[in-house]
Amino acid sequence: MRGASWVLVLGLLITLAAGAVAAGTLNALSLSRFEAPGSESMRAKETLAAQFGTGSPNLALLVTAKEGTVDDPEVAEAGRELTRELAARSGDAWSYWTRGSATLRSQDARQALVLAWIPGDADAVRRTVLPALTPEFTRDGPLVRVEVGGGDEVFRQVMEQARTDFLRAELVVLPMVLLLLWLVYRRFAAALVTLAVGVAAVAGSLALIRAVTLFTDVSTFAANLALVMGVGLGVDYGLFVVFRFREELGRGAAVDEAVARTVRTAGRTVVFSGVTVAAALAVLLAFPFPFLRSFGYAGLAVVVAAVPSATVLLPAALRLLGHRVTRRRPAPAPVFWGEVATRVMRRPLLLGGAALALVLLLGSPFLGIRFGLPDDRVLPESAPARQLYDQVRAGFPVEEADAVQVVAARENLPASYAAELSRIDGVARVDSAAGSFADGRPVGPPAGTRFAAGGGTWLSVVASGDRLDLVADVRALPAPVGVVVGGYPAELADYRDGVVGRLPLVAGLIVLVTCVVLFVMSGSVVAPLKAAVLNLLSLSVMFGALVFLFQDRTGSIEPSIPILMFCVAYALSMDYEVFLLSRIKEEYDRTGDVVSSVPNGIARSAPLVTAAAAILAASFAVYATSGVVFLQMLGVGMALAVVVDATIIRGVLLPAAMALAGQANWWAPRLLTRRRR
Repeated sequence: MRGASWVLVLGLLITLAAGAVAAGTLNALSLSRFEAPGSESMRAKETLAAQFGTGSPNLALLVTAKEGTVDDPEVAEAGRELTRELAARSGDAWSYWTRGSATLRSQDARQALVLAWIPGDADAVRRTVLPALTPEFTRDGPLVRVEVGGGDEVFRQVMEQARTDFLRAELVVLPMVLLLLWLVYRRFAAALVTLAVGVAAVAGSLALIRAVTLFTDVSTFAANLALVMGVGLGVDYGLFVVFRFREELGRGAAVDEAVARTVRTAGRTVVFSGVTVAAALAVLLAFPFPFLRSFGYAGLAVVVAAVPSATVLLPAALRLLGHRVTRRRPAPAPVFWGEVATRVMRRPLLLGGAALALVLLLGSPFLGIRFGLPDDRVLPESAPARQLYDQVRAGFPVEEADAVQVVAARENLPASYAAELSRIDGVARVDSAAGSFADGRPVGPPAGTRFAAGGGTWLSVVASGDRLDLVADVRALPAPVGVVVGGYPAELADYRDGVVGRLPLVAGLIVLVTCVVLFVMSGSVVAPLKAAVLNLLSLSVMFGALVFLFQDRTGSIEPSIPILMFCVAYALSMDYEVFLLSRIKEEYDRTGDVVSSVPNGIARSAPLVTAAAAILAASFAVYATSGVVFLQMLGVGMALAVVVDATIIRGVLLPAAMALAGQANWWAPRLLTRRRR
């Protein structure tokens, strides 16, 4: 008893210390752009900044004339003054009034754009510069109204919204989970100690993430994942341990013996589950992009914090609470899912085939997925930056801020090359030192020194169509000298190609690693492969929902989010697979009956899996109300994946697959079996 008390006291002190460290985590997290380190677009960006003192505009001012047009003398003078004022506060600034470019004026001539390039990384620009510039340049005067946008301003507002959503989720998730746990246990003590595991997991994971920020950048969105996964995974593990402890007490074991048995059985399963989840999320570290690697760090941190909390602190608490965590009235026998499994195993082809058809139907929208990169439409319509770009899309012929940049650091780019680029389908205009060109013809005078410096030149290709497709067309056109192609569209294209190109590697790694862990736990080769197939089926429903619900809103799906969700959902699906498989294996080892062990194991673990899935789905669903589309996708998609996995997949397809496999469920080659031993 005294030993358990000391364990809890030490655990409480560690958790409080972790909470103190975690309090500063949000401010230590970084804001990363969608960039591919070492890519052609990044080389172009670095050359433009160092040699030419410019870059892709990351700040935009939309100027609206209160009366008349932006060409009226007083409005034009106000526009030029605004441009000069912004140029003094940034690295480079230009506008309709200083360049005379028609693409910077709206079609009704009532609005015009001022664009600026602010040097520095995302953290410096979004945390330091824009919080001062945005309110200063948001104006409503007698002549003009000025609204602030730009790529970095968009994602600064995304960061603020995500931070607000994180704090709101903290206020909602914990009381909601406590209530759900009480409904499951009907004992407040059991609910409280289980929630404590989740709280310790969140505090510990945020503290570990804070430590990681000392060595590398970690995205702000990692905190959102740490919160929902910390609560969800910690509560899952807590449920598993408490359920098993109650079961041992129900068999007549003394408290000390029940704790020991629980740690030997449930504790072992929690460790295997933690290793599986960590392995699934660790594959995100295979990406060279800080945004995705951040979620790998967050996932590993959650597991490192949750597993000791569930296997050390929780058993100590159960040792002290004893029978106070058991129900006052005996719980009804868990028969529903056992009966469902029995019926499915009698007709595995019919019922399993029907479930498979339903899953494939729900996942079919995924076949129409279009990968693209995010813009202001990830924000709610009420966000100022979103409102600015809604006006730009409606009133301007093209978005000049998204021009493709062609850079020759040490040589001159001739007028003939600029003219040839302007003939590419989807190009509105090409600006260069030799002048501006459209459809192969000159349309503007030479631009002076803007496009030339240090013996090199660069030019700007303004798109009228799909910006990402244009990048490939520009790179495909032979250049008379060595060039690198950059600009915001090229940065997005390189990032997208880098992410999508590693999909096969990541998918293969996650399946391989988790199958190895499941083999070590079960001693079977068939069970892990079956689990991988079932997991992929449940994920197809999630991806189908992403396309059906979100793709039309933004025009495409940013590839990082499905990859993140794939890793998280696959990890959590394996979490439930470990819980179910461990109980089925126990029944099989006890009885040797390959048929009855499945419904009996499912019946024993079904209350746990159902409760864990309900709580985890509810925790993720909190983010469905977020103002950021990324978090909405995570909330809706993950909640749906958890529900489908815990019902259709584990309740119907799992017993159907095990019935069809029969004795082969537990087969493994002798060589592997000997090595496992």
